[in-house]
Amino acid sequence: MDFHENQVSKSMNASNRFGTILMADLTSRECRCDPYPDAATDFLGGRGFNAWFLYHHLKPGTDPLGPDNILLLSTGLLTGSAAPCGARLHINALSPLTGILGSSNIGGYTGAWLRSCNLASIIVTGVSTEPVYLYVHENGARLVPAQELWGLDTFAVQDRIRQNHGHENIRILTIGPAGENQVRFAAVMTEKDHAAGRTGMGAVMGAKNLKAIVIAKGTRKHLPADTPQKKLAVKTYAALVRNASEFSFFSRYGGSGYLKWVNDFGIMGAKNYNEIGMTDISPIDGRKLAKKIVKTSGCFKCPVQCKAELVMDPAKPGEVSTRPEFEPVVNFGPKCGVGDLAAIVRLDNLCNRLGLDTTSTASVIAFAMDLEEKGLMPAHLKGDLDLSWGNARTMETLIHRIANRTTELGRLLAKGVRHAADQIGAGAAACAAHVKGLELTAYHPNAIMGTALGYAVSSRGGDYNNVYASLEYSWSKEAAIKEFGTALAVDIHATQAKGWLIKKAVVTNILVDCLGLCKVPVLSLLKSFNLEPEIAMVNALAETAFTRDGLTGAGEKIAAMERLFNLRHSILPLSDQLPDRFFSGKEVPDGLTKKALTGMLAEFYQAMGWDTNGIPPEPKNSDRKMMLLNFTTKKTKATKHGI
Repeated sequence: MDFHENQVSKSMNASNRFGTILMADLTSRECRCDPYPDAATDFLGGRGFNAWFLYHHLKPGTDPLGPDNILLLSTGLLTGSAAPCGARLHINALSPLTGILGSSNIGGYTGAWLRSCNLASIIVTGVSTEPVYLYVHENGARLVPAQELWGLDTFAVQDRIRQNHGHENIRILTIGPAGENQVRFAAVMTEKDHAAGRTGMGAVMGAKNLKAIVIAKGTRKHLPADTPQKKLAVKTYAALVRNASEFSFFSRYGGSGYLKWVNDFGIMGAKNYNEIGMTDISPIDGRKLAKKIVKTSGCFKCPVQCKAELVMDPAKPGEVSTRPEFEPVVNFGPKCGVGDLAAIVRLDNLCNRLGLDTTSTASVIAFAMDLEEKGLMPAHLKGDLDLSWGNARTMETLIHRIANRTTELGRLLAKGVRHAADQIGAGAAACAAHVKGLELTAYHPNAIMGTALGYAVSSRGGDYNNVYASLEYSWSKEAAIKEFGTALAVDIHATQAKGWLIKKAVVTNILVDCLGLCKVPVLSLLKSFNLEPEIAMVNALAETAFTRDGLTGAGEKIAAMERLFNLRHSILPLSDQLPDRFFSGKEVPDGLTKKALTGMLAEFYQAMGWDTNGIPPEPKNSDRKMMLLNFTTKKTKATKHGI
């Protein structure tokens, strides 16, 4: 079934650096293309465009799992271009897990394939009466019946769709049973190991009866390196990445190779954050997986190529697994007390098949184990399970029960730790490690103050990757003094200047997501929180004249819009507080206190230009002039309507 193909084809021929917008209404079964809005050019693309669109179009009181929720998938400005590491696609909707801004980011090739069709974004509205998938190509888009795919895991879905499309060069975004069953932290997957995991975007797809989005590669080249100057810019940036001190390590071991480092550094949460670190990390040191690699891969035009396929048992060469990233190894390992690396790989791959966010899945299981240890787990919920720490067999059983929402405990944990703790009562809330309903990630907030503040203020809830404040431990004291006026900004135990440090991290991360770049090369390898190499590259490829100050202004405005969106849509009072359990100070002698967090929050609000309650000023039309005064092409000047 093709819908309005002629209109789509005509619109897709529009050529600009942003691309066009595919509107897919699942209720009316209409697909059309709209021009990129002039007003949205200030928000750069990707995460910024999504924030702008949702702020202006999503009504308060919308049910996240209802037909009125809006799902957006947007490429960044450099996604699919000649830029190294420009592969990212940002996904947003109202989150069914948190009730505020749902936000997740995915790599691989889907974003680049969208740009090859001259598409910047896909906006999905309404709900289908039957399972469908959206098929997109450069001359149109259509909805395809997907009853035969319903119930299949993410690997099987991709295999079946590839069979159906034969020789076509396609990339696929799909949900698994968890998304179909509207588990509130269901993921969107592409390939076997690229996940948009956090905040339940897979559940939103499931609620809309949208099983997958299939993108056929188009012929358009987005921001190609077609001049000597552009070729030099691409070559220079790629060389910077390859010459980074950690490049070889990350390429070989991936994120899981850093488990020993984080344990030795003393910031890793263990046993649901009741402990910091493990006495012996060697059994689950991710570097051991290098011996199991049979194939490496990575994202579109990325020199790092940090993904890997593994054969864990030489006697079973046909059983291939994908290598977990850093967060899944910590979350299924130390957070749940598991000391078996093969079991961690198995649990991570199972979540990928079923379409579950590994961080939230491991967190709800660790929550259940914590309740069991403290004698707070109701017997009728526990049933036949052995919920002792480190029981990987129980964890595997629970993962299936969560994804399929079978048994009372499975259905309860599928709603996340905040809801589960509220329903269980009797002190269970003290074991629920979350902020704004989103389960926390690997680092222990008692051990690293910037991350603690980042958990508190992250626009999608308690999460490291949304703020990615690695400059707290990767920048030198000299750099900190120059930027923040004190070396204490990069002392992980100090609270001084952390508001300004986290402001810089927040704004930089937003801009990286808007550009469509990966945070591993930009922020972990290059430590490029001033984005100077990235600005040089985008100015060359897009023929713009960005400046650091101009981009910072854009990032600040996007941060304010995300904050205002959350204030408008949050059913509960929007709290920037950490759970009370983290204020005991037991793990670190000079650990986190409520007074310290209050001071850091006040400094962060001041740095952001928000009031003392953390409320940004409402955006005004006149603010557009302040956004990108330097966003002009080198050939023609920008008008008041953008480019």
